[in-house]
Amino acid sequence: MKKIKAVIFDWAGTTVDYGCMAPVQAFVEVFKQYGIEPTMQEVREPMGMLKIDHIRTMLKMERISGLWKEKYGKEPGEEEAQALYKIFEEKLLSILHLYSDPKPGVVEVVNRLRRNGIRIGSTTGYNDKMMEIVVPAAKEKGYEPDVWFSPDSTGQKGRPWPYMIFRNMEALEIKKVRRVLKVGDTVSDIKEGRNAGVWSAGIVIGSSEMGLTEAEFEALSDEEKERKCREVAGRFLDAGADKVFYTIEDLEAFLLG
Repeated sequence: MKKIKAVIFDWAGTTVDYGCMAPVQAFVEVFKQYGIEPTMQEVREPMGMLKIDHIRTMLKMERISGLWKEKYGKEPGEEEAQALYKIFEEKLLSILHLYSDPKPGVVEVVNRLRRNGIRIGSTTGYNDKMMEIVVPAAKEKGYEPDVWFSPDSTGQKGRPWPYMIFRNMEALEIKKVRRVLKVGDTVSDIKEGRNAGVWSAGIVIGSSEMGLTEAEFEALSDEEKERKCREVAGRFLDAGADKVFYTIEDLEAFLLG
């Protein structure tokens, strides 16, 4: 992995939006609007997917599907998924600008990777309309990848499909998959990297998998922090991650150290 020519980062929970809070808030609110309160586990489990696929996955969950049938007399299908998604997109677009700050260390590490000849790409579960808010907001704070691709560029085949990674490789002119490292904060990110045949790594602290705000994480004892980190790292490794990094600085030390 020492000859990496490109790192392809995810966005929320990996490079911006510590804890991946924007989508979570929007998912919770849209289901509540239909009288169903999802658990954090239900909301977080499909994180990283294309957002409509995320809603479809949640609607198929046994508890949510059961509650829906109880309330509306039938199991939810594609019509319901599209209705929820329309509301979800409106809610998310209205708050995204508030959740685009780069995570600690991201700007500095990305700049150092670039100075060492490593190109910076990106894939996302957001669509182009969402990225039109996130990308300029993050750029104002100092973070901008060389290229990024959303599922809008791949016929709506988002994670865990590998095609956004291939679009990055094409744009960055990288020939070999083993010269690419995909870095994300969800199981979907890990699977995306695995399916593309590139190296796949998870970032633990500030991730969607951990699901804590920066203040919540910092309030934990050292023992609790370590336990949480080990749990998340274990989930990434179980999903097939080649490497797990607690922070983006750990990633930098591994690649450049």
